[in-house]
Amino acid sequence: MAMPILSDADVRRLSDANAAIAAVETALRAKADGRLIAPPRHSVDFPDGALVFTIGGTKGAQSIAGFRAYSTWEGASDRQVTAVWTRDGIKGLVFGNYLGALRTGALGGVAIKHLSDPGARVCGVLGSGLQSETQLRCALAVRPSIKTIRVFSRSGEKRSSFARRMSAELNIAVEAVNSARDAIEGADIAIVATDSATPVLDLDWLKKGAHVNSLGPKFANSHELPKAIAARATSIATDSPEQIRAFPSFYLADDLPRVIDLADLVTARKQPARGDLTLFVSAGLAGTEVLVADALLNSAT
Repeated sequence: MAMPILSDADVRRLSDANAAIAAVETALRAKADGRLIAPPRHSVDFPDGALVFTIGGTKGAQSIAGFRAYSTWEGASDRQVTAVWTRDGIKGLVFGNYLGALRTGALGGVAIKHLSDPGARVCGVLGSGLQSETQLRCALAVRPSIKTIRVFSRSGEKRSSFARRMSAELNIAVEAVNSARDAIEGADIAIVATDSATPVLDLDWLKKGAHVNSLGPKFANSHELPKAIAARATSIATDSPEQIRAFPSFYLADDLPRVIDLADLVTARKQPARGDLTLFVSAGLAGTEVLVADALLNSAT
């Protein structure tokens, strides 16, 4: 039988938020048990851009290994490829950008599952791109109690289009609003998925007990969240403390001792203090995209 090769369209067709979340939780449990191989990402520079590699997998009788490679060349079409191996050899290839976004959305979903109010009803979204889509899909998978969704991004056309499409696909009303404050104020869950190098919300907009998922820049002079959010947060978590320590000038460097490994929440080795505010800082744990790709390849065969 021919080796499966999945396109971006295949991944969109086969993708399932619950399956992706389950694959990511499997990786996080393996990490907690010392069975996940997840070295920091590696970049190889070329004159016009770079190739970036994330490599990882699990150890044990049912071990899975693989890598994701993506380019930074401007205008490149197929920016990403993920390859999956088992003990029997190469299992398949996945092309396109949706897999990476689905993996990141699943990590965000796991964070929401363990850090947010179990009865959360209002979700505010900043950003209307691919990451916002997968974050929202996975948020709804773990918090079906959500009944109100508000989205804001700088482009009125894009946020309106996002709201119409997500409303139809998710069978729940998604409202495009006119400001970031309108999206976030009163929300139980705030998803911040922008590429802004400056803060896009104010601490005062966040209600007591809110949870924030952050996906944007994480450097001292480039970050989408005000540092005051971390200062107020009763719990801060990330999927890869190792990766954020490797970031040069991590914007929450002073708060690193307080950061909880998401794997410890999944395995109940630690319990979050929900209290006033909780924060998840996504880093992109290596190996997770390989396990999500493996689940997609299983669905395709």
